[in-house]
Amino acid sequence: MVPLAVAVSAAAPAAGQEAAAAPAARSSAYDSVDPMIGTGGEGHTFPGASAPFGMVQLSPDTDTGCEIRKCYAHAAGYRYDDPTIQGFSHTHFSGAGHSDLGDILVMPMSGDVTSFDPGDPAKPGTGYRSRFSHASEIAQPGYYAVTLDDAKVRAEMTAGTRIGVHRYRFPAATAAHLIIDLRSSLYAYPGKILWSSLRLRADGTLTGMRETRGWAPGRKLFFAMRFSKPITAHAFVNRETDVPYRGFQGPGRGTDAVPELLGRALEARLDFGPLDAPLEVRVAVSGVDEAGAIANLDSEPGGFDAVRAATRSAWTQALDAVAIAAAPKMRTNVYTALYHSLLAPSVWSDADGRFRGPDDQVHKADGYTVRSTFSLWDTFRAEHPLLTLVQPARTSDDIVRSLIASRTFSPHGILPVWQFAGRETWTMIGYHAVPVIADAYLKGVQGYDGNAALDAMVASADYAPYGGLGDYIAQGYVPIDKEPEAASKTVEYAYDDWTIARMARALGRNDVAARFEKRAGNWRNSFDVKTGFLRARKSDGSFRVPFDPTAINYGSDYTEGNAWQYSWFVPHDQGGLFRLLGGDRKVVAKLDAMFDFDNSKIDYSHAEDIAGLIGQYIHGNEPSHHVAYLYDFAGQPWRTQERLKQIVESQYKPTPDGLSGNDDLGQMSAWLVFTALGFYPVAPGTGEYVIGRPFVDRAALTVPGGKTFTIVADGLTPANAYVGRVTLNGKPLAKSVVTHAQILAGGELRFVMQAKPNVKWATSKAARPYSMTPY
Repeated sequence: MVPLAVAVSAAAPAAGQEAAAAPAARSSAYDSVDPMIGTGGEGHTFPGASAPFGMVQLSPDTDTGCEIRKCYAHAAGYRYDDPTIQGFSHTHFSGAGHSDLGDILVMPMSGDVTSFDPGDPAKPGTGYRSRFSHASEIAQPGYYAVTLDDAKVRAEMTAGTRIGVHRYRFPAATAAHLIIDLRSSLYAYPGKILWSSLRLRADGTLTGMRETRGWAPGRKLFFAMRFSKPITAHAFVNRETDVPYRGFQGPGRGTDAVPELLGRALEARLDFGPLDAPLEVRVAVSGVDEAGAIANLDSEPGGFDAVRAATRSAWTQALDAVAIAAAPKMRTNVYTALYHSLLAPSVWSDADGRFRGPDDQVHKADGYTVRSTFSLWDTFRAEHPLLTLVQPARTSDDIVRSLIASRTFSPHGILPVWQFAGRETWTMIGYHAVPVIADAYLKGVQGYDGNAALDAMVASADYAPYGGLGDYIAQGYVPIDKEPEAASKTVEYAYDDWTIARMARALGRNDVAARFEKRAGNWRNSFDVKTGFLRARKSDGSFRVPFDPTAINYGSDYTEGNAWQYSWFVPHDQGGLFRLLGGDRKVVAKLDAMFDFDNSKIDYSHAEDIAGLIGQYIHGNEPSHHVAYLYDFAGQPWRTQERLKQIVESQYKPTPDGLSGNDDLGQMSAWLVFTALGFYPVAPGTGEYVIGRPFVDRAALTVPGGKTFTIVADGLTPANAYVGRVTLNGKPLAKSVVTHAQILAGGELRFVMQAKPNVKWATSKAARPYSMTPY
């Protein structure tokens, strides 16, 4: 077995400030995580502090004032190659392809404060933003630290479930200040902040709220903030008029004096005078009201070190669900991927169970914690199946029940599409809450009413006004002359329908099953046998022309992709697709043509979310994610093994630019976790994981009931890239799948690796993964 330790560096801060952690061996799962992975390039991850699935993501923002057309690179608030930090805000997405959030920005300053303005990111040293060096940064799960060079402040961040805690060390004998900026937002533009408020309560608690008209319209967020040192003076500023709120320039605190300011563009300056100890700032957020934020603050007591220790313990427990032995770089990649997979869906309900629903009304959860931040078009593929393995209780009690509750309070009576902060964004396509629920239920993750869940799934699938569904139901496909991205929508609806049928059969509701089994075959109605590609059809039944299978244009026939990627999206019926393509040999040739395609004469610079190209395979975007595993379905699993090596080595690195595309709330990361273990859920809802090849020497999954499922890769080296033999509990594995039931039973999946392909293993039709249509 290879050594597990690798050094992690942390540079020292400025003189007189807290020393950074000394170099340490990355031996534990926790110490193997590098939150900086994905903060550069196209990863869109953030390096800051969050608890597992935490409501608060306390992280630095480096450029919130970017122009809209340039904000894509700053979707997570922080970008590794930026030279300055504007401040630390409390809400962020991990790896989204769009953005919002960046709420309640806090920035420390020392000495004389001359400007409330954040300054120009292109002009370091202006405003209250500060230059910094990566050498001073420390990023760990639940902890972030950096030295602000211009402010001369050492800043530390940690977070609990619903709180964030700051700790600032100011220079000795120098006045300490905090800027609280409610104007700052990710994807900022004039008029985004609809309303905001600031209130300094008699006990020194600062509370407030803001409502934005961003990606999720009418989103409300409330906060409560307390300080370890008394405020000596303060000023509230409404930047709409650029005139300070003169009524409360001094302390202004007392039983009868509660300073409050309402407006669209508010800031506060809080003065503390010279400090002889670090200033700690505890912040809680709530989607309900200020009272909820205060209660959330009270629900997680303790100072910075106590909160940091509790969150470190939570991360250690979550990451230890998978014990990995691997080469140092791979170990860092996989554990960081697992970490990123456990950031969302994030907590949305308050400590007392109250939450704001998609109807903008306040409700209360009973017996579970409400989650939001559902990037379902991405995460149904691998992120949610991974959670059924490593977080089954939370999948059942929180995630599925939250989805069903959202449908209950939805003005449209359907499940979420792309939801955050309880609000629907209508982003992307499909009704992919459906396979998330079905996959969990069919795996025995059933802490909810199965029939109520099925009713919610059917309601979403029958909601005619959504995405051409009325025409899909009537004609068996989505017509392109009535609905954009029609080819993609047809096949994604068909897969979702199949998962409804599977769950209905399990519940004994055979009438529902029969109807949706028929709909699951609708993918054929958009497949053009003559060209061998999925294509968009018009209402009269003709395929739209002209047709270019390499074209990627938003709002055209496909969603963030083209015919090359989407022609393979029949995860539930690969046997049927292979027959239309002419059989195994032609399927393998077409797969090879996809990976080996010469893109040298194609310009995809206009396609914002297309990254990680290997020919026409696009690993940086989700429709390609299952494709490498399709060689197994054609009886050539050794070809899957070759392609997986090609993908892993070119698309993942333990560096800031180590993700080839945005992580999409954990989907890119979950793909790597599964692939590194040696299998992948090509079709969630089958209960099968398709065998690939492992990239770790050993892994042990802790499964319910105290059992352990161990994966061993004998002889794994860069040269031994092929699977020679596979055994399950000592017996040869005849099929190129391992089932969820086999994993839950515990035991050992052993791979024997070798330098040459085994062209005899799992080649027969009987040895292949599930297909709705027999091979």
